[in-house]
Amino acid sequence: MKNTRRQFLIMSAAGAATLSLNNLAQAQAMVAETDPQAQALGYKADTTKVDTKKYPKHAAAQRCDSCALWQAKGSAAAGGCSLFAGKQVAAAGWCSAWAK
Repeated sequence: MKNTRRQFLIMSAAGAATLSLNNLAQAQAMVAETDPQAQALGYKADTTKVDTKKYPKHAAAQRCDSCALWQAKGSAAAGGCSLFAGKQVAAAGWCSAWAK
């Protein structure tokens, strides 16, 4: 009986490790400008296409890759954002939650 229980625990641990590594290996989807949360924040994948009349505080130098919420390293074209869990935003993007 101990052998079966031990095998079960080992296989359970191996299965859990495989699932967690699988999630890391899959590429995250990009945030679409049409997503409800993206629309609520005025997210644009290209900061030059932001409506400055609607968002007068927007500045051309404000990009996702210079935001405090940006979660990528180096000069990646896309990266994570703490506002869009599980999805990536464009480095050249912008939203109204941009923070220095």
